[in-house]
Amino acid sequence: MNIAVTGGAGFIGSHIVDSYIEAGHNVIIIDDMSSGVKTNINPKATFHKIGIGDKKIAQLLQDEKIEILNHHAAQISVRISVDDPKADAQVNILDTLNLYEAARAAKVRRIVFASSGGAIYGEQDYFPADEKHSKRPLSPYGVTKLANEKYLGYYKTVHGIENVIFRYTNVYGPRQNPHGEAGVIAIFALKMLKGEQPIINGEGTQTRDYVYVGDVARANVLALTEAARGIYNVSTGAEYSVNTLFQLLQMKVGKPIKRVHAPAKAGEQKRSVCTSSKMKNLLQWQPEVSFEEGLGRTVDWFKANTK
Repeated sequence: MNIAVTGGAGFIGSHIVDSYIEAGHNVIIIDDMSSGVKTNINPKATFHKIGIGDKKIAQLLQDEKIEILNHHAAQISVRISVDDPKADAQVNILDTLNLYEAARAAKVRRIVFASSGGAIYGEQDYFPADEKHSKRPLSPYGVTKLANEKYLGYYKTVHGIENVIFRYTNVYGPRQNPHGEAGVIAIFALKMLKGEQPIINGEGTQTRDYVYVGDVARANVLALTEAARGIYNVSTGAEYSVNTLFQLLQMKVGKPIKRVHAPAKAGEQKRSVCTSSKMKNLLQWQPEVSFEEGLGRTVDWFKANTK
């Protein structure tokens, strides 16, 4: 298949590109490199440095005869979305609509979209959350993800473009950016390896569902199958507190590090965990990499790639 991956030089997108190429597909990467990393670009992919809001996108998708559009380019910071909702909406709504219109014009058959479990569900009524859980996003970022799901419903109903929507929980693994607000595992791992002090916001009892990036990439390969349609949680169904994460990372790094706490951030969810039973039942997907194994792989990658 001819597949375009937006954000294909980023953390999750680059792993998906690698998996698509390994499966024998022809892949183009669309990335403006605002947060992408040159070394993440698979040399077997065709790279186009272009933003999703660029009007030339439509012609590009047509020229490359794209059948599947995998959309992972986004403004990913919840904190930035709170501080500047307009900037968040520019990328995650307006520029993304430019991309969807380009897909429509190019007669793209299917769009695979990276949504968010925790950000869309908000404070949960039950644990773990399934896809039918109430949607109460607490941030502009979560609002844009939910809006995208609705827009994709429109493009399916009116224009016949199929969609597969993945509501990720907290994705982690090699290549994650340790310098942003997102990605506590990457941030903590790098600080520990450099002998710097990681800071835990609040008491550290808040929990998250961490899913390994390799398992996420496998889900995106399954998104190409005929059976794949609609919305799926991509998660583990297991939750770990920040304090437990800190302890496990300390063991992987092999250094005793003092636990230091700072005031909790306003609006942070207390618990977030989702079930992936729908993925397991309909697409035969389930996470294969345990949390401890994934942490070990992540720490090893940072050891090898930290100067």
